Amino acid sequence: MRIITGTARGTKLKTLPGNDTRPTTEICKEAVFSAIQFELHDRVVLDLFGGCGQMALEALSRGAERAVINDSSRAACEIIKENATKTKLMKQCRVVTSDWKEYLRGASGREKFGLVFLDPPYQEGILDEILHRILYSDILEKGAIIICESDKDGIPNEIEGYTSKLYRYGKTYVTIIRVPEEE
Repeated sequence: MRIITGTARGTKLKTLPGNDTRPTTEICKEAVFSAIQFELHDRVVLDLFGGCGQMALEALSRGAERAVINDSSRAACEIIKENATKTKLMKQCRVVTSDWKEYLRGASGREKFGLVFLDPPYQEGILDEILHRILYSDILEKGAIIICESDKDGIPNEIEGYTSKLYRYGKTYVTIIRVPEEE
């Protein structure tokens, strides 16, 4: 696994050994960033289930302003810090070790994000719960983009007033949700 393009292009990233995390495949990552490539500049990124940090680091490498990378695993956060240092993007990162619900409670009304990556453990309905909490936590900028990764059973329901587009890459489904510019 590596950073595809930008300032850290070609940097190889470490992942946790074993099956505790499921890194996004290069094909899926390339497709996601192709879909949003002209909308990254100066965005503040939240990667709520960081894993190895690859999605947030890719966004930073391509021009995002800064990133908060959260994971509940201390070991994953150590890998994220190693990868951020290796890519020379650590100064633009804040790595947080926290349960996703606790993170959202603490960030509510305090932080705003223009790009959010959600790649939780695959489970039916989990993305709907996470999206519900995010939408009511006051952390999204107008025009924010939310990228959800799931399997077939975990595809989130459409949200009234938001546009979404579904993509499939093998067994992985990616839903890109766009927050309206105006309310």
